[in-house]
Formats: sequence, C-alpha cells, structure tokens
Amino acid sequence: MGIDPHLPLIDLHRHLDGNVRLQTILEVGRAYNLPLPAWDIEGLRPHVQVTTPQPGVMAFIAKFKWMTGILVNLDVCRRIAYENLEDAQREGLDYVELRFSPWFMAAAHQLDPAGIVEAVVDGVKAGERDFKVHANLIGILSRTYGVDIAKLEIQALLTQRQHIVALDLAGDEANWPAELFKEHFHQAREVGWRITVHAGESSGPESIWQAVDKLGAQRIGHAVRAADDPKLMDYLRDHSIGIEANLTSNVQTSTVPDYRSHPLRQFLEHGILATINTDDPGISGIDINYEYRVAAPAAGLTPEMIRQAQRNALEVAFLTQEEKSNLLRKKAR
Repeated sequence: MGIDPHLPLIDLHRHLDGNVRLQTILEVGRAYNLPLPAWDIEGLRPHVQVTTPQPGVMAFIAKFKWMTGILVNLDVCRRIAYENLEDAQREGLDYVELRFSPWFMAAAHQLDPAGIVEAVVDGVKAGERDFKVHANLIGILSRTYGVDIAKLEIQALLTQRQHIVALDLAGDEANWPAELFKEHFHQAREVGWRITVHAGESSGPESIWQAVDKLGAQRIGHAVRAADDPKLMDYLRDHSIGIEANLTSNVQTSTVPDYRSHPLRQFLEHGILATINTDDPGISGIDINYEYRVAAPAAGLTPEMIRQAQRNALEVAFLTQEEKSNLLRKKAR
C-alpha cells in the first residue's frame, strides 16, 4: 500500500521555512552564537518538532521559532532553500512546490524581505541543478501581520515575479479573513500568478468560500471544514478546485482529533481533486513517504484512493501541460 511508482511523486503544500534540519539549526546556532535551547539533536527536537497535539494552528506556528530564528543573514536563507531540494531528492519527490513568507522569514533578524526572496530563488535554482528535482516557488502573504504589511510583502515577492508561480495566504485565518486581501490577490492574478489559499483550517466553510469568491483560489490549503458544507463540496468538485490535504499536520494542530476523523477520504469519494502533502515536515517530524504509507491508510484511504490522490497532485500542480507530460514520461522509463 502506498506510492504508485508509475506516477510522479509530488508535494504541493510544503513550507520551505517549516522544513529546516535540526542539524542545520545547531550548526548555524554555533556559528553565530545564537541562544539555542539545546546543543544536540535529541535535546533540540522537542523545542522544534511537535511531539503531542497542539491546541491550535497558532500554537503549531510557534514551533517555527527556532527555524526562523537561525535566519541571521541571506546566506543562511539560501542554504535552507538549497537543503529543501536535497531533502526532496532524498524523499524520492519528482516535483515539489515550496512556499515561503519573506516577511515571516525576515522578522527574527530584521532582514530585507526582497533580499530573502532573491536568496530563496538562488538556493532553489542551485538545488534543482544539483539534485535533479523540479521545484516551483509559491509566495506567501502572512495575514498575521495585517493588510499593510502584506502590501510590502507582495512588493518583495514581485521583485522575482518570473521565478514565482503562485501566491498564497497563510497565518492567522481566524482573525484575518481572506476578503481583506482582495487587492493583493488581484495584483497577483494580474502578473499571471496562480492562487492557492490556506482556508477551512481554523475557520469554517465561509473562509473557503471567501478564498474562492474574493481571491480567485484555484486550490485550497487544508480545507478541512469544507466537509461541513455540502454545497461547497459540490462547488469544489464541479470547478476542479484542488485541496492540499495535510494529514499529520491537521492532527498535530487539533484541527481534527485523529487520522480517522480527517475528511480526506470523504473528499476523494466526492470526486474532489484532493491531494496528500507534508505542510511543515521539519516541525511535524515526517516526510512524504510517511504521509502516503502511514497517515493515508490511518485516515481510511484505500490503495486506489491513495493512487487517486497521487494522480490528483499531477492534475492540479502549477505546471504547464508539457511539464506534466515530461514528469509522466520520466516515470515511464
């Protein structure tokens, strides 16, 4: 049970800044004399990785503290991006979409957000070249900082517009509804970016409706609460709007009480283009193989449903048709 070797293995929802190696945190911490909470891997692990379910999404996000805390300069940002591609290769990924918020990454050491965007682009390009994994970048507006900061964040992302394929909205969903960011996403669509939005994780179906109606979302991150609204379920299916499901993450944030309670099976049975992803593998302590081989069966997915989720990932990936065909050809060799 698990991954179909004849299909590309794809991760569409992976936060680059939520996938920082413990070893890298230690090495950078030593090099720059940072006040880390521990100085060995196992001592550091409980401070960075989730070991028990958190009381909500924002408590989960607090685990980023030591990942973003080591981003002392642009060289470290470039290293993190590069290592994400090495990790993708090690996991057997054929294609990965890496998302990041330049303002979130800049905050701990007051870095220049535009410089971070450039450093991430450089690191990912070098990683693609060295590790032969195709990657695309998704810029995030972190709603937690509010509407005005989001304007500055999109300006930073637009400095590398040709190297970014989509815009996302993440962060404090409960207190910053999607409709506040209509102008930002209009600007993104004007430059040709695709749209994916975190919604239906900390808020109900109305958050997903807003993401679709107000921001033009073509995919929804998490979308757990979509299952509460039959009309929304039909709409997502009928309009081929993809769902980026994150099984382990949703259990760890207490968005669902356990794997069996996750609506991913329901989404797939309803014909929605739902997919399997890792979210923040460095925080969750998992990889894409764990999500397919352990989490998906625990969520009640049959082998055919797992294969369908894998097919769906290729269908809703932010790739051209030619790029999708190339991925399929490579697997057929």
